[in-house]
Amino acid sequence: MEVLYLFCFLIGLLQASDPRLETYNVGANTISISGISSGAAMATQMHVINSERMMGVGIVAGVPFGCSGGLIAGASMCMQTPSVTSVTSMEILVTAGGFLGNVDSPSNLQNDKVYIFSGNSDTVVNPGNGPHIQQFYQHYISNRSNIKTVFGLAAEHCMPTDNYGGKCDILSASNGYLNNCNYSAAYDLLNHIYGGTLKKPWSTSAISGNLLKFDQNEFFHLSHPSTYSMDVTGYVYVPEVCSQRIMDCKLHVALHGCKMGRTTIGDVYVRHAGYNEVAELNNIIILYPQVISTVSNPNGCWDWWGYTGTYFATKHGFQITALRRMIEKVSHY
Repeated sequence: MEVLYLFCFLIGLLQASDPRLETYNVGANTISISGISSGAAMATQMHVINSERMMGVGIVAGVPFGCSGGLIAGASMCMQTPSVTSVTSMEILVTAGGFLGNVDSPSNLQNDKVYIFSGNSDTVVNPGNGPHIQQFYQHYISNRSNIKTVFGLAAEHCMPTDNYGGKCDILSASNGYLNNCNYSAAYDLLNHIYGGTLKKPWSTSAISGNLLKFDQNEFFHLSHPSTYSMDVTGYVYVPEVCSQRIMDCKLHVALHGCKMGRTTIGDVYVRHAGYNEVAELNNIIILYPQVISTVSNPNGCWDWWGYTGTYFATKHGFQITALRRMIEKVSHY
């Protein structure tokens, strides 16, 4: 096994064309995650599964934890017909997972911050999923003010921004599913997760930090990232202060949706979703892991229905494990 590990490690080094992800000063209890569409589904998976180290989640046009049942047909039903979804069954799934050690104890969720966005013009993910996500988290979080919902915006299936993209109520694949809704979901979710006191960027706000590529090979010790539909390249935005390592910063993971990864739309999402401007003003490192299209995953989605294997929504899931390793590398934890 050690010989196999060394062989795969050396192959990874030969394939690597990007620098390795670096470690920064990240404050305790400042790690959070968000995502759009399949990225939102993965964000809630990561949040529930790794709740011991994560303190908040932002879910944009997403679905509740475990609603696919591990089936592609279940995923379609979950997205389009939330009325048949049983939130109680998802809660039982998490309780059982905590008992078996497949997820962290759900008691860790009780003080977390949760942001949920569902556009009421969404034709891809039925906006009825938003209240179901809210119901799921209310089972674990007694302080209702910790859960913020935005359900009233006439937005299509998109990452809403305040200055970039297509029209808010029109599906806009040509703009990378970024829609100009005169509303920044990135700012609103980060502001809620981190206590409501973040500085808000102006339309003319400049960023002085660095948007960097990093090698994702490092986080798949015995295989190639593409085996699990992940790219060899990821992105990280590092504010200027954080790059100097003179103070603690926060860490937020931002997950793109289907057809929104680097190999499909380049760096449109990582540059224009709205996270970097907020990050620069508030000392937040933004990690942008990347997924690719494969035969089992033709749309380049994060795995929330089981295409990488039975354990996709547990601590043993391949994408879950890779994301956890990235977080550990950036933060020391």
